[in-house]
Amino acid sequence: MELPSSCFHSCLDFCPDCGSVLPRPGPQSSIRCPRCSFALDTADLEGKTVRSTIEFNRLEPAGRGQDPAPHFQGPLVERRCPRCGHEGMSYSTRQMRSADEGQTVFYTCLRCRFQEKEDS
Repeated sequence: MELPSSCFHSCLDFCPDCGSVLPRPGPQSSIRCPRCSFALDTADLEGKTVRSTIEFNRLEPAGRGQDPAPHFQGPLVERRCPRCGHEGMSYSTRQMRSADEGQTVFYTCLRCRFQEKEDS
């Protein structure tokens, strides 16, 4: 099979003109690149094996492989937990309200996992 000269040298999965992925051969007499309209006659594929596979991510069963209590990481601040009195909490911030208002700070106690929020 003699393909026209181009800047791409690859297998029949890619367009030799623009490098885009070519559609799989079907009942049509030619394969046309959806990007640059390069056309390849399906007779040029006579005797070639075209194979494709689809792989899906494995799903974890619900409740397995996950720690029920999330690990709180992030910056630490010297703040006393109102529930257990432990000195030291981690915090994270989120923009919960409109953009012209301050962010919301979420504090989490490292000992008892108590959470509180503060609108700044």
